[in-house]
Amino acid sequence: MGLADASGPRDTQALLSATQAMELRRRDYHMERPLLNQEHLEELGRWGSAPRTRQWQTWLQCSRARAYALLLQHLPVLVWLPRYPVRDWLLGDLLSGLSVAIMQLPQGLAYALLAGLPPVFGLYSSFYPVFIYFLFGTSRHISVGTFAVMSVMVGSVTESLAPQALNDSMINETARDAARVQVASTLSVLVGLFQVGLGLIHFGFVVTYLSEPLVRGYTTAAAVQVFVSQLKYVFGLHLSSHSGPLSLIYTVLEVCWKLPQSKVGTVVTAAVAGVVLVVVKLLNDKLQQQLPMPIPGELLTVRGPGSGGQGRRAGQAGSLPHGLVPPVAPNTQLFSKLVGSAFTIAVVGFAIAISLGKIFALRHAYRVDSNQELVALGLSNLIGGIFQCFPVSCSMSRSLVQESTGGNSQVAGAISSLFILLIIVKLGELFHDLPKAVLAAIIIVNLKGMLRQLSDMRSLWKANRADLLIWLVTFTATILLNLDLGLVVAVIFSLLLVVVRTQMPHYSVLGQVPDTDIYRDVAEYSEAKEVPGVKVFRSSATVYFANAEFYSDALKQRCGVDVDFLISQKKKLLKKQEQLKLKQLQKEEKLQKQAASSKGTSVSINVNTSLEDMRSNNVEDCKMMQVSSGDKMEDATASGQEDSKAPDGSTLKALGLPQPDFHSLILDLGALSFVDTVCLKSLKNIFHDFREIEVEVYMAACHSPVVSQLEAGHFFDASITKKHLFASVHDAVTFALQHPRPVPDSPVSVSRPLACRALFC
Repeated sequence: MGLADASGPRDTQALLSATQAMELRRRDYHMERPLLNQEHLEELGRWGSAPRTRQWQTWLQCSRARAYALLLQHLPVLVWLPRYPVRDWLLGDLLSGLSVAIMQLPQGLAYALLAGLPPVFGLYSSFYPVFIYFLFGTSRHISVGTFAVMSVMVGSVTESLAPQALNDSMINETARDAARVQVASTLSVLVGLFQVGLGLIHFGFVVTYLSEPLVRGYTTAAAVQVFVSQLKYVFGLHLSSHSGPLSLIYTVLEVCWKLPQSKVGTVVTAAVAGVVLVVVKLLNDKLQQQLPMPIPGELLTVRGPGSGGQGRRAGQAGSLPHGLVPPVAPNTQLFSKLVGSAFTIAVVGFAIAISLGKIFALRHAYRVDSNQELVALGLSNLIGGIFQCFPVSCSMSRSLVQESTGGNSQVAGAISSLFILLIIVKLGELFHDLPKAVLAAIIIVNLKGMLRQLSDMRSLWKANRADLLIWLVTFTATILLNLDLGLVVAVIFSLLLVVVRTQMPHYSVLGQVPDTDIYRDVAEYSEAKEVPGVKVFRSSATVYFANAEFYSDALKQRCGVDVDFLISQKKKLLKKQEQLKLKQLQKEEKLQKQAASSKGTSVSINVNTSLEDMRSNNVEDCKMMQVSSGDKMEDATASGQEDSKAPDGSTLKALGLPQPDFHSLILDLGALSFVDTVCLKSLKNIFHDFREIEVEVYMAACHSPVVSQLEAGHFFDASITKKHLFASVHDAVTFALQHPRPVPDSPVSVSRPLACRALFC
């Protein structure tokens, strides 16, 4: 459909200047298909609203097949274990399970110390939750169990509810440990309840609000918290218990103040253990291909010379009792004190697990169900809390070891849990009286991966400054306000940043790329040229209540026309016209009354005199209006010619106001994903305002859900129909060029003198 074939091409060219007409002839606007507005598109494609699926009806269905499907969905081990390839996977899972268990044993002991609990409870937390996840989890490679971030969050709760000292007097350690174990196990039950509940209502998407920069900044700050918390064991110091905002700062200041009181033997023990661990880890990295399984550095450190008599002088973690503990009901009276911390720990633990699980799933081409992962972690913490475990998640370092040593499924996790069970039942006496300095060294060395995330600042500075800002705010808030408040501040800030970024999107005026039907920003593409007489405007973000006003302001600014000024001037002049007409009517009525009262020849004389007075008064009124506006009268002959061309006295040209240099405005709404009531009102106001200045408005590239929302919001009416909505920008441009409005040969400045004509001349 060519422009030359359109109806009235001569009229179109007559309305344009010579330069614009040449431009149009040089650029061939054509379409190989019929021009489609929304009405034609719906008829051609037989559009209808998509049928709504009522998911709750499926949930309420009851049948044997439905029950079996639910069983397989929530107990995935029944799906993959019968299909387990024994010959291909068993050997790798066996070596991987032993490697993870050897690593998990000292980490469990150390992370229990980090949580403020006796070491044996770290072993319990390395057995029960791991075996439960083997039954319910969907990730094949993550290693569930104790984790430094979770342990330090638990430790902050246990130390606040069961402090080290009360009123500067030492309390009974046995009673203190029993109180902390009760707090930690009750916290684990509450965390499990949150996770299971959120998973059953398919609330796994909540983790999407924790972006990757937020999670990495948070875990880095948590690693710093863990590092600072272990300084008292490295230097053998007795510190006061600090909790709440700025507790990390107070702890660092106290460590610096008491540093001269450090015990040399404890520092040497921690240093030797740390050096051994670093050397072993470097050897494991270098000889990864040659070794069937990593060298157990943590285990060698625990059973090395540092666990002898020097450990007693440095402080001991206590002995390990034999056997398992019976289940204990949680203390429900603590729920009200733990609910806030429990929800934070539940979200953080799930975020770490699902992010790591999706990394391995993408690498090995399988799917992880986020809702089922939430249920699996919840059951691990719920059942583990009943058996006096503290909240767990997955460990980054152990998960990497489980994958790199040939682990293919959670059979490796089951094997590692059985090895931990063997340690608890039979071999616990081998790990009695462990020096806290060695456990602290194990914790600090294993923070290497998270502390390396400090380099994110450099990469984010180059890649995305907004993500860097999220990272820095999260890190700073977590350091200063502690782990729970820091997470809240980080989430709120990241959401506010999203709102601010949608409030300030990229607005652009589009031009056509030569010899194509593609339209791009004229400021970015030098060859993209605006279509003469047509403005195409686009926003890079959806329009909603937070940015609707900015959208309207940017539109009027980019169009180069002071729309509000033209509308206000037009209203003023129309109001003056109405006042003149009213005065005219009043004078005519007065003349009629005088004519009725006069007789004979005096009637004609009076009427003639009155008519002459009225003409002179009208001319004087027009002159007064010209003087008040600072303008001069145009020539009478030219005014008469303008009147014949524009008989409508309400047009901009008739009123002497400047006309826009375009006759059509096209709103590219391809970025709209939804509309709200504020967006609807804003779009209607745009139609109304631009029509007031004689510019027709069209919309283009709306998605079907947006069209449905426009219909539901009663946007379309007699003045705005679906004929104003086109399938693409090129459709709208072609239609606008075929149906133009008069455009002046050259732009008229706003300071042009106002035209006025005398009545009855």
